[in-house]
Amino acid sequence: MASELKRLIDQVSREKGIDRQTLIHTLEEAIKSAIKKKYGTRQDLDVTYNEEYGELEAFQFKEVVETVTDPDKQVSLAEAIKLDPESEIGDELGIRMDTETLGRIAAQSAKQVIIQKMKDAEREVVYEEFKSRKGEIAHGVVQRVDKSGIVVNMGQAEAILPPKEQIPREVFRQGDRVRAYVLDVKKISKGPQIVLSRTHPHFLIQLFHGEVPEIVEGIVSIISAAREPGSRAKIAVISKATDVDPVGACVGMKGTRVQNVVQELRGEKIDIVPWNMDPAKFVVNALAPAIISKVIIDQANRSMEVIVPDDQLSLAIGKKGQNVRLASRLTNWRIDVKNESRHERQKQTGYQSMLRINGLTAQLADRLYEAGITSLQEFIDASGSELEELTQLAGPVIEEMKAEAGRLVLENETTAEAASEGNETQQDGEASESPESLVEVSEEQVQGE
Repeated sequence: MASELKRLIDQVSREKGIDRQTLIHTLEEAIKSAIKKKYGTRQDLDVTYNEEYGELEAFQFKEVVETVTDPDKQVSLAEAIKLDPESEIGDELGIRMDTETLGRIAAQSAKQVIIQKMKDAEREVVYEEFKSRKGEIAHGVVQRVDKSGIVVNMGQAEAILPPKEQIPREVFRQGDRVRAYVLDVKKISKGPQIVLSRTHPHFLIQLFHGEVPEIVEGIVSIISAAREPGSRAKIAVISKATDVDPVGACVGMKGTRVQNVVQELRGEKIDIVPWNMDPAKFVVNALAPAIISKVIIDQANRSMEVIVPDDQLSLAIGKKGQNVRLASRLTNWRIDVKNESRHERQKQTGYQSMLRINGLTAQLADRLYEAGITSLQEFIDASGSELEELTQLAGPVIEEMKAEAGRLVLENETTAEAASEGNETQQDGEASESPESLVEVSEEQVQGE
Protein backbone atom coordinates (compact mmCIF):
# COMPACT_ATOMS: atom_id res chain seq x y z
CA MET A 1 0.00 0.00 0.00
CA ALA A 2 1.30 3.42 -0.87
CA SER A 3 2.34 5.52 2.12
CA GLU A 4 0.70 8.76 3.22
CA LEU A 5 3.64 10.71 1.75
CA LYS A 6 3.19 9.07 -1.63
CA ARG A 7 -0.53 9.89 -1.65
CA LEU A 8 0.27 13.47 -0.68
CA ILE A 9 2.77 13.83 -3.54
CA ASP A 10 0.28 12.44 -6.04
CA GLN A 11 -2.52 14.70 -4.75
CA VAL A 12 -0.49 17.93 -4.79
CA SER A 13 0.92 17.12 -8.23
CA ARG A 14 -2.55 16.51 -9.59
CA GLU A 15 -4.33 19.49 -7.96
CA LYS A 16 -1.57 22.10 -8.36
CA GLY A 17 -0.37 20.95 -11.74
CA ILE A 18 3.21 20.61 -10.47
CA ASP A 19 5.52 18.00 -11.96
CA ARG A 20 5.82 14.98 -9.64
CA GLN A 21 9.61 14.81 -9.89
CA THR A 22 9.83 18.51 -9.03
CA LEU A 23 7.86 17.84 -5.85
CA ILE A 24 10.03 14.88 -4.90
CA HIS A 25 13.20 16.90 -5.42
CA THR A 26 11.68 19.68 -3.30
CA LEU A 27 11.00 17.26 -0.44
CA GLU A 28 14.51 15.83 -0.64
CA GLU A 29 16.01 19.33 -0.39
CA ALA A 30 13.67 20.17 2.50
CA ILE A 31 14.70 17.16 4.60
CA LYS A 32 18.38 17.81 3.84
CA SER A 33 17.96 21.43 4.98
CA ALA A 34 16.20 20.33 8.19
CA ILE A 35 18.95 17.85 9.07
CA LYS A 36 21.71 20.40 8.52
CA LYS A 37 19.80 22.93 10.60
CA LYS A 38 19.69 20.55 13.56
CA TYR A 39 23.03 18.76 13.28
CA GLY A 40 25.20 21.32 11.50
CA THR A 41 26.15 22.10 7.92
CA ARG A 42 29.46 20.19 7.83
CA GLN A 43 27.84 16.83 7.33
CA ASP A 44 27.95 15.03 3.99
CA LEU A 45 24.30 14.14 3.40
CA ASP A 46 22.25 12.46 0.72
CA VAL A 47 18.45 12.38 0.83
CA THR A 48 16.50 10.27 -1.68
CA TYR A 49 12.86 9.28 -2.16
CA ASN A 50 12.18 5.57 -2.21
CA GLU A 51 9.43 4.98 -4.78
CA GLU A 52 8.86 1.38 -3.65
CA TYR A 53 8.10 2.24 -0.02
CA GLY A 54 6.93 5.79 -0.61
CA GLU A 55 9.27 7.34 1.94
CA LEU A 56 12.29 9.61 2.17
CA GLU A 57 15.61 8.10 3.19
CA ALA A 58 18.47 10.16 4.59
CA PHE A 59 22.08 8.94 4.62
CA GLN A 60 25.07 10.52 6.33
CA PHE A 61 28.40 9.63 4.72
CA LYS A 62 31.45 9.22 6.92
CA GLU A 63 34.99 7.98 6.36
CA VAL A 64 36.05 4.84 8.22
CA VAL A 65 39.18 5.65 10.32
CA GLU A 66 41.18 4.08 13.15
CA THR A 67 40.87 7.09 15.43
CA VAL A 68 38.04 9.61 15.07
CA THR A 69 39.12 13.28 15.06
CA ASP A 70 36.08 14.73 13.30
CA PRO A 71 32.79 13.09 14.42
CA ASP A 72 30.78 14.89 11.71
CA LYS A 73 32.79 13.27 8.92
CA GLN A 74 34.47 10.24 10.44
CA VAL A 75 33.45 6.93 12.07
CA SER A 76 35.65 4.46 13.90
CA LEU A 77 36.37 1.06 12.36
CA ALA A 78 34.69 -0.68 15.31
CA GLU A 79 31.45 1.28 14.82
CA ALA A 80 31.60 0.78 11.07
CA ILE A 81 31.93 -3.00 11.42
CA LYS A 82 28.75 -3.03 13.54
CA LEU A 83 26.89 -1.39 10.64
CA ASP A 84 28.69 -3.24 7.85
CA PRO A 85 30.94 -6.20 8.72
CA GLU A 86 32.91 -5.73 5.50
CA SER A 87 33.97 -2.19 6.35
CA GLU A 88 37.66 -1.31 6.10
CA ILE A 89 39.85 1.71 6.85
CA GLY A 90 39.37 4.40 4.20
CA ASP A 91 35.88 3.27 3.14
CA GLU A 92 33.03 5.79 2.73
CA LEU A 93 30.16 4.49 4.81
CA GLY A 94 26.57 5.66 4.34
CA ILE A 95 24.74 5.67 7.66
CA ARG A 96 20.99 5.78 7.47
CA MET A 97 19.41 8.47 9.65
CA ASP A 98 16.08 8.28 11.42
CA THR A 99 14.13 11.26 10.09
CA GLU A 100 11.64 10.91 12.92
CA THR A 101 14.29 12.01 15.41
CA LEU A 102 14.78 15.39 13.79
CA GLY A 103 12.54 17.02 16.36
CA ARG A 104 9.95 19.75 16.26
CA ILE A 105 12.26 22.56 15.03
CA ALA A 106 13.64 20.49 12.19
CA ALA A 107 10.16 19.34 11.17
CA GLN A 108 8.89 22.93 11.19
CA SER A 109 11.87 23.99 9.06
CA ALA A 110 11.20 21.18 6.62
CA LYS A 111 7.54 22.21 6.43
CA GLN A 112 8.43 25.83 5.67
CA VAL A 113 10.88 24.82 2.96
CA ILE A 114 8.35 22.46 1.43
CA ILE A 115 5.66 25.17 1.38
CA GLN A 116 8.05 27.70 -0.15
CA LYS A 117 9.30 25.29 -2.76
CA MET A 118 5.76 24.31 -3.65
CA LYS A 119 4.83 27.98 -4.05
CA ASP A 120 7.86 28.54 -6.27
CA ALA A 121 6.98 25.49 -8.37
CA GLU A 122 3.36 26.60 -8.62
CA ARG A 123 4.42 30.11 -9.69
CA GLU A 124 6.68 28.64 -12.34
CA VAL A 125 3.78 26.59 -13.70
CA VAL A 126 1.55 29.68 -13.81
CA TYR A 127 4.31 31.73 -15.45
CA GLU A 128 4.86 29.14 -18.17
CA GLU A 129 1.11 28.84 -18.78
CA PHE A 130 0.51 32.58 -19.20
CA LYS A 131 3.77 33.07 -21.08
CA SER A 132 2.36 30.78 -23.76
CA ARG A 133 -0.88 32.84 -23.75
CA LYS A 134 0.89 36.13 -24.42
CA GLY A 135 -0.83 37.82 -27.36
CA GLU A 136 -4.19 36.20 -26.63
CA ILE A 137 -7.38 37.43 -24.97
CA ALA A 138 -7.81 36.43 -21.33
CA HIS A 139 -10.94 36.50 -19.15
CA GLY A 140 -11.08 37.45 -15.50
CA VAL A 141 -13.02 39.08 -12.70
CA VAL A 142 -12.20 42.52 -11.27
CA GLN A 143 -10.80 41.97 -7.78
CA ARG A 144 -10.06 45.56 -6.85
CA VAL A 145 -9.61 48.99 -8.41
CA ASP A 146 -6.97 51.49 -7.26
CA LYS A 147 -4.63 54.15 -8.62
CA SER A 148 -2.11 51.58 -9.83
CA GLY A 149 -4.73 49.97 -12.06
CA ILE A 150 -7.36 47.27 -12.04
CA VAL A 151 -6.38 43.98 -10.41
CA VAL A 152 -8.01 41.08 -12.25
CA ASN A 153 -8.42 37.59 -10.82
CA MET A 154 -7.47 35.13 -13.57
CA GLY A 155 -8.11 32.00 -11.51
CA GLN A 156 -4.58 30.71 -10.94
CA ALA A 157 -3.04 34.17 -10.86
CA GLU A 158 -3.69 37.88 -10.59
CA ALA A 159 -3.19 40.29 -13.47
CA ILE A 160 -2.94 44.08 -13.64
CA LEU A 161 -4.70 46.36 -16.12
CA PRO A 162 -2.69 49.63 -15.84
CA PRO A 163 -4.45 53.00 -16.32
CA LYS A 164 -2.66 53.65 -19.64
CA GLU A 165 -3.97 50.33 -20.99
CA GLN A 166 -7.59 51.15 -20.13
CA ILE A 167 -10.05 52.61 -22.63
CA PRO A 168 -10.78 56.28 -21.73
CA ARG A 169 -13.96 56.83 -19.72
CA GLU A 170 -14.35 53.07 -19.21
CA VAL A 171 -15.39 52.15 -15.66
CA PHE A 172 -15.03 48.76 -13.97
CA ARG A 173 -16.21 47.80 -10.49
CA GLN A 174 -15.34 44.93 -8.20
CA GLY A 175 -16.94 41.72 -9.43
CA ASP A 176 -17.24 42.84 -13.08
CA ARG A 177 -16.10 40.37 -15.72
CA VAL A 178 -13.42 41.72 -18.03
CA ARG A 179 -11.76 40.63 -21.27
CA ALA A 180 -8.30 41.97 -22.10
CA TYR A 181 -5.24 41.32 -24.24
CA VAL A 182 -2.28 39.61 -22.50
CA LEU A 183 0.34 42.27 -23.23
CA ASP A 184 3.26 40.93 -21.19
CA VAL A 185 4.16 38.28 -18.61
CA LYS A 186 7.05 39.13 -16.29
CA LYS A 187 8.80 36.96 -13.72
CA ILE A 188 9.22 38.82 -10.40
CA SER A 189 9.94 37.72 -6.81
CA LYS A 190 6.25 37.60 -5.85
CA GLY A 191 5.41 35.42 -8.82
CA PRO A 192 4.40 36.04 -12.43
CA GLN A 193 3.18 39.55 -13.19
CA ILE A 194 0.59 39.49 -15.97
CA VAL A 195 0.05 42.84 -17.70
CA LEU A 196 -3.23 43.28 -19.58
CA SER A 197 -4.34 45.83 -22.18
CA ARG A 198 -7.64 46.92 -23.68
CA THR A 199 -6.09 49.67 -25.83
CA HIS A 200 -3.57 47.66 -27.87
CA PRO A 201 -4.38 47.31 -31.61
CA HIS A 202 -3.93 43.54 -31.31
CA PHE A 203 -6.80 43.43 -28.79
CA LEU A 204 -9.02 44.64 -31.63
CA ILE A 205 -7.55 42.02 -33.97
CA GLN A 206 -8.10 39.21 -31.46
CA LEU A 207 -11.72 40.31 -30.91
CA PHE A 208 -12.36 39.92 -34.64
CA HIS A 209 -10.70 36.50 -34.49
CA GLY A 210 -13.36 35.52 -31.99
CA GLU A 211 -16.23 36.85 -34.10
CA VAL A 212 -15.26 35.99 -37.70
CA PRO A 213 -14.97 32.25 -38.57
CA GLU A 214 -13.33 33.11 -41.90
CA ILE A 215 -10.38 34.60 -40.00
CA VAL A 216 -9.98 31.45 -37.88
CA GLU A 217 -10.14 29.32 -41.04
CA GLY A 218 -7.43 31.45 -42.66
CA ILE A 219 -9.62 32.66 -45.54
CA VAL A 220 -9.62 36.28 -44.32
CA SER A 221 -6.57 37.94 -42.77
CA ILE A 222 -6.16 41.18 -40.84
CA ILE A 223 -3.00 42.84 -42.18
CA SER A 224 -2.80 45.79 -39.78
CA ALA A 225 -4.81 47.79 -37.27
CA ALA A 226 -4.70 51.30 -35.83
CA ARG A 227 -6.69 52.66 -32.90
CA GLU A 228 -7.48 55.72 -30.90
CA PRO A 229 -9.05 53.77 -28.02
CA GLY A 230 -12.63 54.61 -27.18
CA SER A 231 -13.03 56.82 -30.25
CA ARG A 232 -12.19 55.24 -33.62
CA ALA A 233 -10.18 52.43 -35.20
CA LYS A 234 -9.24 51.09 -38.62
CA ILE A 235 -8.34 47.55 -39.69
CA ALA A 236 -6.98 46.44 -43.07
CA VAL A 237 -8.29 43.08 -44.32
CA ILE A 238 -7.66 40.78 -47.28
CA SER A 239 -9.27 37.57 -48.54
CA LYS A 240 -7.47 34.57 -50.02
CA ALA A 241 -10.68 33.44 -51.73
CA THR A 242 -11.99 35.53 -54.62
CA ASP A 243 -15.59 34.69 -53.73
CA VAL A 244 -15.26 35.92 -50.13
CA ASP A 245 -15.54 39.64 -49.45
CA PRO A 246 -13.20 40.36 -46.49
CA VAL A 247 -15.06 43.52 -45.48
CA GLY A 248 -18.43 41.78 -45.61
CA ALA A 249 -17.10 38.83 -43.61
CA CYS A 250 -15.94 41.14 -40.83
CA VAL A 251 -19.15 43.17 -40.84
CA GLY A 252 -21.38 40.08 -40.72
CA MET A 253 -25.07 39.69 -41.40
CA LYS A 254 -26.76 43.02 -40.63
CA GLY A 255 -23.51 44.14 -39.01
CA THR A 256 -23.76 41.67 -36.10
CA ARG A 257 -20.08 40.69 -36.05
CA VAL A 258 -18.62 44.18 -36.06
CA GLN A 259 -21.29 45.37 -33.60
CA ASN A 260 -20.20 42.73 -31.08
CA VAL A 261 -16.67 44.11 -31.27
CA VAL A 262 -17.92 47.71 -31.03
CA GLN A 263 -19.91 46.87 -27.89
CA GLU A 264 -16.86 45.26 -26.26
CA LEU A 265 -14.87 48.43 -27.02
CA ARG A 266 -17.60 50.66 -25.54
CA GLY A 267 -18.82 52.15 -28.82
CA GLU A 268 -15.48 52.62 -30.57
CA LYS A 269 -16.20 53.20 -34.29
CA ILE A 270 -14.42 50.76 -36.58
CA ASP A 271 -13.54 51.31 -40.27
CA ILE A 272 -12.86 48.06 -42.15
CA VAL A 273 -10.48 48.82 -45.04
CA PRO A 274 -9.66 46.50 -47.98
CA TRP A 275 -5.88 46.00 -48.14
CA ASN A 276 -4.13 46.52 -51.48
CA MET A 277 -0.54 45.76 -52.43
CA ASP A 278 -0.46 49.08 -54.32
CA PRO A 279 0.40 51.64 -51.59
CA ALA A 280 -1.51 54.44 -53.32
CA LYS A 281 -4.70 52.38 -53.59
CA PHE A 282 -4.28 51.22 -49.99
CA VAL A 283 -4.02 54.83 -48.78
CA VAL A 284 -7.07 55.80 -50.84
CA ASN A 285 -9.02 52.95 -49.21
CA ALA A 286 -7.78 53.98 -45.75
CA LEU A 287 -8.99 57.57 -46.22
CA ALA A 288 -12.50 56.51 -47.26
CA PRO A 289 -15.20 57.74 -47.40
CA ALA A 290 -13.36 60.85 -48.66
CA ILE A 291 -13.00 61.09 -52.47
CA ILE A 292 -9.37 61.28 -53.61
CA SER A 293 -8.41 63.15 -56.79
CA LYS A 294 -4.72 62.38 -56.97
CA VAL A 295 -1.86 60.75 -55.03
CA ILE A 296 1.78 61.79 -55.37
CA ILE A 297 4.21 59.23 -53.95
CA ASP A 298 7.66 59.91 -52.52
CA GLN A 299 9.13 56.42 -52.20
CA ALA A 300 12.44 57.61 -50.72
CA ASN A 301 10.78 59.27 -47.73
CA ARG A 302 7.81 56.86 -47.67
CA SER A 303 5.36 59.72 -47.86
CA MET A 304 2.35 60.59 -49.99
CA GLU A 305 0.74 63.85 -50.98
CA VAL A 306 -2.98 63.23 -51.30
CA ILE A 307 -5.05 65.72 -53.30
CA VAL A 308 -8.80 65.92 -52.59
CA PRO A 309 -11.62 68.17 -53.87
CA ASP A 310 -12.09 71.29 -51.76
CA ASP A 311 -15.36 70.04 -50.27
CA GLN A 312 -13.73 66.73 -49.25
CA LEU A 313 -10.82 68.18 -47.26
CA SER A 314 -12.44 68.13 -43.82
CA LEU A 315 -13.81 64.63 -44.43
CA ALA A 316 -10.40 63.29 -45.46
CA ILE A 317 -8.60 64.88 -42.53
CA GLY A 318 -11.31 64.01 -40.01
CA LYS A 319 -12.13 65.55 -36.65
CA LYS A 320 -8.90 66.99 -35.21
CA GLY A 321 -6.98 65.11 -37.92
CA GLN A 322 -8.13 61.72 -36.66
CA ASN A 323 -8.96 60.12 -40.02
CA VAL A 324 -5.65 60.92 -41.71
CA ARG A 325 -3.73 60.09 -38.52
CA LEU A 326 -5.26 56.61 -38.29
CA ALA A 327 -4.82 56.06 -42.03
CA SER A 328 -1.14 56.93 -41.69
CA ARG A 329 -0.66 54.41 -38.85
CA LEU A 330 -2.63 51.75 -40.69
CA THR A 331 -0.67 52.05 -43.95
CA ASN A 332 2.68 53.00 -42.38
CA TRP A 333 2.99 55.91 -44.82
CA ARG A 334 3.26 59.60 -43.96
CA ILE A 335 0.21 61.26 -45.53
CA ASP A 336 -0.13 64.95 -46.36
CA VAL A 337 -3.67 65.87 -47.43
CA LYS A 338 -4.19 69.00 -49.56
CA ASN A 339 -7.22 70.39 -51.35
CA GLU A 340 -7.13 70.95 -55.10
CA SER A 341 -7.07 74.75 -54.84
CA ARG A 342 -3.96 74.78 -52.67
CA HIS A 343 -2.33 72.09 -54.80
CA GLU A 344 -2.93 74.06 -58.01
CA ARG A 345 -1.50 77.24 -56.49
CA GLN A 346 1.65 75.40 -55.40
CA LYS A 347 1.88 73.57 -58.68
CA GLN A 348 1.64 76.73 -60.75
CA THR A 349 4.35 78.53 -58.81
CA GLY A 350 6.84 75.67 -58.64
CA TYR A 351 5.94 74.16 -61.99
CA GLN A 352 6.30 77.42 -63.90
CA SER A 353 9.62 78.17 -62.20
CA MET A 354 11.06 74.83 -63.36
CA LEU A 355 9.97 75.46 -66.96
CA ARG A 356 12.41 78.39 -66.99
CA ILE A 357 15.30 75.88 -67.04
CA ASN A 358 16.63 75.53 -70.58
CA GLY A 359 15.97 72.05 -71.96
CA LEU A 360 13.37 71.12 -69.36
CA THR A 361 10.20 70.48 -71.34
CA ALA A 362 6.66 70.45 -69.94
CA GLN A 363 6.64 66.64 -70.24
CA LEU A 364 9.81 66.35 -68.13
CA ALA A 365 8.47 68.92 -65.66
CA ASP A 366 5.30 66.81 -65.26
CA ARG A 367 7.38 63.73 -64.63
CA LEU A 368 9.49 65.51 -62.02
CA TYR A 369 6.41 66.94 -60.34
CA GLU A 370 4.78 63.51 -60.09
CA ALA A 371 7.98 62.26 -58.38
CA GLY A 372 7.72 65.01 -55.75
CA ILE A 373 10.19 67.52 -57.27
CA THR A 374 7.95 70.59 -57.42
CA SER A 375 10.29 73.60 -57.27
CA LEU A 376 13.68 74.91 -58.34
CA GLN A 377 15.14 74.29 -54.89
CA GLU A 378 13.90 70.69 -54.84
CA PHE A 379 15.41 70.23 -58.31
CA ILE A 380 18.77 71.48 -56.98
CA ASP A 381 18.55 69.26 -53.86
CA ALA A 382 17.66 66.10 -55.82
CA SER A 383 20.50 63.68 -56.54
CA GLY A 384 21.95 63.54 -60.04
CA SER A 385 21.18 59.82 -60.37
CA GLU A 386 17.52 60.38 -59.48
CA LEU A 387 17.17 63.19 -62.03
CA GLU A 388 18.91 61.10 -64.70
CA GLU A 389 16.48 58.24 -64.08
CA LEU A 390 13.42 60.51 -64.21
CA THR A 391 14.43 62.61 -67.24
CA GLN A 392 16.58 60.06 -69.14
CA LEU A 393 19.10 62.90 -69.68
CA ALA A 394 22.87 62.55 -69.43
CA GLY A 395 24.77 63.48 -66.28
CA PRO A 396 26.57 66.57 -67.73
CA VAL A 397 23.23 67.93 -69.00
CA ILE A 398 21.69 67.48 -65.55
CA GLU A 399 24.60 69.32 -63.94
CA GLU A 400 24.16 72.25 -66.36
CA MET A 401 20.42 72.35 -65.52
CA LYS A 402 21.20 72.35 -61.78
CA ALA A 403 23.62 75.24 -62.23
CA GLU A 404 21.01 77.20 -64.16
CA ALA A 405 18.39 76.42 -61.50
CA GLY A 406 20.79 77.82 -58.91
CA ARG A 407 21.13 81.04 -60.90
CA LEU A 408 17.34 81.32 -61.20
CA VAL A 409 16.89 80.88 -57.44
CA LEU A 410 19.48 83.58 -56.78
CA GLU A 411 17.76 85.84 -59.31
CA ASN A 412 14.40 85.31 -57.60
CA GLU A 413 15.90 86.16 -54.21
CA THR A 414 17.47 89.36 -55.60
CA THR A 415 14.14 90.39 -57.15
CA ALA A 416 12.32 89.71 -53.86
CA GLU A 417 14.82 91.85 -51.91
CA ALA A 418 14.45 94.72 -54.36
CA ALA A 419 10.68 94.55 -54.15
CA SER A 420 10.90 94.62 -50.34
CA GLU A 421 13.07 97.77 -50.39
CA GLY A 422 10.67 99.42 -52.85
CA ASN A 423 7.75 98.69 -50.53
CA GLU A 424 9.51 100.38 -47.62
CA THR A 425 10.09 103.62 -49.60
CA GLN A 426 6.41 103.71 -50.61
CA GLN A 427 4.92 103.27 -47.13
CA ASP A 428 3.93 106.98 -46.84
CA GLY A 429 2.20 106.92 -50.21
CA GLU A 430 0.34 103.69 -49.37
CA ALA A 431 -0.81 105.14 -46.07
CA SER A 432 -2.70 107.87 -47.97
CA GLU A 433 -4.72 105.31 -49.95
CA SER A 434 -8.27 104.56 -48.92
CA PRO A 435 -9.08 101.30 -47.00
CA GLU A 436 -11.37 100.35 -49.89
CA SER A 437 -8.48 100.32 -52.38
CA LEU A 438 -6.38 98.17 -50.02
CA VAL A 439 -9.16 95.62 -49.78
CA GLU A 440 -9.54 95.51 -53.53
CA VAL A 441 -5.80 94.93 -54.01
CA SER A 442 -5.83 92.20 -51.41
CA GLU A 443 -8.74 90.45 -53.12
CA GLU A 444 -7.07 90.73 -56.50
CA GLN A 445 -3.89 89.18 -55.08
CA VAL A 446 -5.83 86.31 -53.62
CA GLN A 447 -7.64 85.74 -56.90
CA GLY A 448 -4.35 85.91 -58.75
CA GLU A 449 -2.90 83.32 -56.46
